[in-house]
Amino acid sequence: MDSPSLIRKTAADLRVPPNWQDFGGERRAFSWDAARAGMAGLAGGGINIAYEAVERQARTLAGKTAFRFLSRSGPARDIGYGELARLTARFANVLRGLGVGKGDRLFVLAGRIPELYVAVLGSLRNGTVVSPLFSAFGPEPIATRVNLGAGRVLVTTDALYARKVAQWRDRMPTLEHVLLVAEEGGGTAVPGTLDLAALMAVAGDECPVTPTAAEDMALLHFTSGTTGTPKGAVHVHGAVVTHQATGRYALDLHGDDTFWCTADPGWVTGTSYGIIAPLLHGVTSIIDREEFDAERWYGILQEQAVTVWYTAPTAIRMLMKAGADIPRRYRFPQLRFIASVGEPLNPEAVRWGKEVLGLPIHDNWWQTETGGIMIANTPAFDIKPGSMGRPLPGIEAAIVKRQENGTVTVVDEPDVEGELALKAGWPSMFRGYLNAEERYRKCFAGDWYLTGDLARRDADGYYWFVGRADDVIKSAGHLIGPFEVESALMEHPAVAEAGVIGKPDPVVGEVVKAFVSLKAGFAADEALRMELLGHARKRLGAAVAPKEIAFLPALPRTRSGKIMRRLLKARELGLPEGDVSTLEAGA
Repeated sequence: MDSPSLIRKTAADLRVPPNWQDFGGERRAFSWDAARAGMAGLAGGGINIAYEAVERQARTLAGKTAFRFLSRSGPARDIGYGELARLTARFANVLRGLGVGKGDRLFVLAGRIPELYVAVLGSLRNGTVVSPLFSAFGPEPIATRVNLGAGRVLVTTDALYARKVAQWRDRMPTLEHVLLVAEEGGGTAVPGTLDLAALMAVAGDECPVTPTAAEDMALLHFTSGTTGTPKGAVHVHGAVVTHQATGRYALDLHGDDTFWCTADPGWVTGTSYGIIAPLLHGVTSIIDREEFDAERWYGILQEQAVTVWYTAPTAIRMLMKAGADIPRRYRFPQLRFIASVGEPLNPEAVRWGKEVLGLPIHDNWWQTETGGIMIANTPAFDIKPGSMGRPLPGIEAAIVKRQENGTVTVVDEPDVEGELALKAGWPSMFRGYLNAEERYRKCFAGDWYLTGDLARRDADGYYWFVGRADDVIKSAGHLIGPFEVESALMEHPAVAEAGVIGKPDPVVGEVVKAFVSLKAGFAADEALRMELLGHARKRLGAAVAPKEIAFLPALPRTRSGKIMRRLLKARELGLPEGDVSTLEAGA
């Protein structure tokens, strides 16, 4: 059933005319071939992400700020499009001087510092495959990924190298070069490493872009599975066409925008939309080096006059938890569009944005494997809070049912739960899991990519997330999506976050158990537990409501903001925790 609180859009809600205003007309007229033809391209028909994002833009936007880097320790540093082109050319020359070329693998392990962005773009310019890592990873996850990717080069800081890499260096046999950035400025002289600043100082500003084809490997993003080793999702240079189109349609980027994507580049969002897409649209991106702080974030929105803000549900819930008093001290009249990704956005958070920030928050959906946004709520169209929105131009989505013979059938009726599938063929679709061809093939049935997410489509074409296929709870014949239960709990004023699992039960198969963290000012006592159980039962009915509620100070999340339900379940049942390399520190 759709949310009763439909947020209708009017012309007064739109501070600039959106890029996408005719839903059906734009979808009918769109083609990926035409979108590709709109890119500059390389001589001979090739395409290169760095050329489209940096070199091409520098010709007309040389003096415009591409990235503005913020930190507590000093003044903002602006890097213009022209300077970015020179720096990426220098970095490519550094790689060429080391004999690192097209197809070689480079990993980046750093906080959100300028050198990270230069290394990513300079590697792409050189035809070198790049894989950004979370700087919060421990030594073992770093070594695991470098070894899986056969990394030849690692770019990191002297402090991170000392803490996380040096003692594991001999366990990474393919790693030939470590380029260090001095965190305190100046140079570094660590045995077995190279000083990146010194190499950059003597490298030339001119470096032709390495010819790359649309299907040449460009990016390697690791995504964790429930068990076993991380999966390396392979993306190609042709993905840039999706980055450009989705920046236009899903994020509504205009050339005069000041854009803030809060995602770390160690997560695919931080690469696709924290680095590449905004450059393709010639906007200025805000990059904040610091960790989350509610007061600081509101200050950035105000002081940097951010117009488009892309963040995660976890961050939104943390802002909600901090209360409404802080945002009242700030003004951000330029802010015109807020979007969210990482996990489904609860209806309460969508409405909170409208009430506290003056703008609803627009949820969207995609995966590491899709490489770009596939389904979204966008500025011109009504929002159904709790829905992920509708497919973007060029994306054909469906609800399917898997058959025993390995085929799928498409569900035509609305409001039927099934697996969300996408018709293959968009440019940023992953081209494989590194060294795991069979695992990759299992993701497809004919022309359909099977996402592993359960969802439903309503009569208006909006998609609603139900849960991961392996998260769905089976209780007394009912199939219960954890997101629905979590959203209902979050409507209670005491609840900051909720995570729901199925707990084995000999009678009904599984019972619903909820884990809840509370907002400030609420006590985790038996009275509140009973109140929450009653609230959920009234809201959801006895068959779906949780039978048990446990209070936690915080829920375990990945660094990309997803609540790790499987980890809650493993800890509850005393099972192996599987791959926890992406777990947020302290969770």
